[in-house]
Amino acid sequence: MAIVLGRPGIDGLSEVVGVLRGWQYDGAPMQLHPGDLGWFWRFGAEATAAAVRTWRRDGQLLAIGLLDEPDLLRLAIAPGAARDEELAQQVVEDVTEPQRGVLIEGKVFIEAPQGALVQDLLSEHGWNAAEPWTPLRRDLTEPVPEPGVRTEVIRPEQAHVRTAVQRASFDSSTFTDERWHAMAGGLPYADARCLVAYDAAGDAVAAVTVWSAGPGKPGLLEPMGVHRDHRGHGYGTAITVAAAAALQQLGSSSAIVCTPSSNAGAVATYKSAGFEQLPEIRDQHRDT
Repeated sequence: MAIVLGRPGIDGLSEVVGVLRGWQYDGAPMQLHPGDLGWFWRFGAEATAAAVRTWRRDGQLLAIGLLDEPDLLRLAIAPGAARDEELAQQVVEDVTEPQRGVLIEGKVFIEAPQGALVQDLLSEHGWNAAEPWTPLRRDLTEPVPEPGVRTEVIRPEQAHVRTAVQRASFDSSTFTDERWHAMAGGLPYADARCLVAYDAAGDAVAAVTVWSAGPGKPGLLEPMGVHRDHRGHGYGTAITVAAAAALQQLGSSSAIVCTPSSNAGAVATYKSAGFEQLPEIRDQHRDT
């Protein structure tokens, strides 16, 4: 059977999220996580459905992509299908031709799992390695220590606290209360938590959202930020430790995160929170 490119629609998002959960396992290459869809869900279910692409053979999902930006496709590939030649060729054809509706023309990026045949074929088609990213992982089989600061899980009526810290952590953030509620109403958030850390004066100083993929599977931190007025006091490390503890309570086997290698401060923060730095990975890009 041929590989078929599709769009799930809102009604198909439940299947996509469920399949993505099933594809997560310890030792897997860094790839699209259900938490990535959950974070994107802040734009609403309709926008999320419009941003998802699927590749199937005989009805079976083999690859799932998220247009995280109009010029960035993030991929997950089913276990055992990373070197599937027919799948890789079809994905490359679909991302290379703008009329297929996967990527727009211009400088475009693909984030594919390391070792996947898709990466090899993209290179053969003139795609180049982009700037490196650093994945990090913390094992959760052992107890996680106390973070050293007061943290709390954000409830719907506290959404404004979480969104304010996000906007104060990232200059370009557009995270509003309305978008928090849209995210929290999404399917992946059933296995997620938003945490906020407070200083001794009671000010909200750092925040993180954690996403479980189910018991015994890696959970994701996306995103984590420290308020620009409270940096340099260890709050990033503290909220990251709290995030690991929250994922452990949700049954996750490990906690994973990925950050640009150029962001040395973020890498150092995650390492100080007990995360192991893994080999760098790179997206691939091409000017079309």
